[in-house]
Amino acid sequence: MKPQVNEQNGSTQNGDIATDAASVAMDAAAIVPAAVAASAGAVVPAKSSQQLKLEMLNIGHENCTFHHDLELDHKPPTREALLPDMARSYRLLLGGLGENPDRQGLIKTPERAAKAMLYFTKGYDQNLEDVLNGAVFDEDHDEMVVVKDIEMFSMCEHHLVPFYGKVSIGYLPCNKILGLSKLARIVEIFSRRLQVQERLTKQIAVAVTQAVQPAGVAVVVEGVHMCMVMRGVQKINSKTVTSTMLGVFRDDPKTREEFLNLVNSK
Repeated sequence: MKPQVNEQNGSTQNGDIATDAASVAMDAAAIVPAAVAASAGAVVPAKSSQQLKLEMLNIGHENCTFHHDLELDHKPPTREALLPDMARSYRLLLGGLGENPDRQGLIKTPERAAKAMLYFTKGYDQNLEDVLNGAVFDEDHDEMVVVKDIEMFSMCEHHLVPFYGKVSIGYLPCNKILGLSKLARIVEIFSRRLQVQERLTKQIAVAVTQAVQPAGVAVVVEGVHMCMVMRGVQKINSKTVTSTMLGVFRDDPKTREEFLNLVNSK
């Protein structure tokens, strides 16, 4: 049976049915919680249709890192799709600073800055499974593995200026070892985002734990923050050191001391 077409607006009866079905679904989404709350004697404010639409769109996105900075189960739009809007934003910023975005030195700056910011935050497009790429190996080895002085560059989420430094990672294997370069790649996943150093340190440690389920993981990060150097207190020689100790590194002082001695040795 062919759908009936409305000659005035070109809509189909089937299209109207689909629209009605969506409306019914949104109404049901509002009615069911309200009915439950009402039975308990609670007063529930009515939700707008816009709120209901947003809630329906977010179903299944509870762990989506494009909306929340957790695991990368959902990819953001492609970089090419993001560039035009970001470039327009940088152009507005230049104008807000009193500059002329059309002068020779600045005419391509918005696009360049947009591309640079996407590169600085490319970690949002990466996940642990893809980076490991199967480089987890069965090995009868239970002694400490340490990779130190891994260079790190990140962006302070409070001021959008860089911080950089070095990361040292140690873990105590339980019959599984990780390709050494993968430790550096794990650092890249989490440092190439808007970050604070405290969270970055813990995310690296948790990722190594997920990768090889070791007896313990230790991470030490030493960073120089441009938000303290270029602005504010302007202390150019200050460094921030953070650490995360998991498993045996937290529970056993001797194991922790061994790791710290290896990290601090020249």
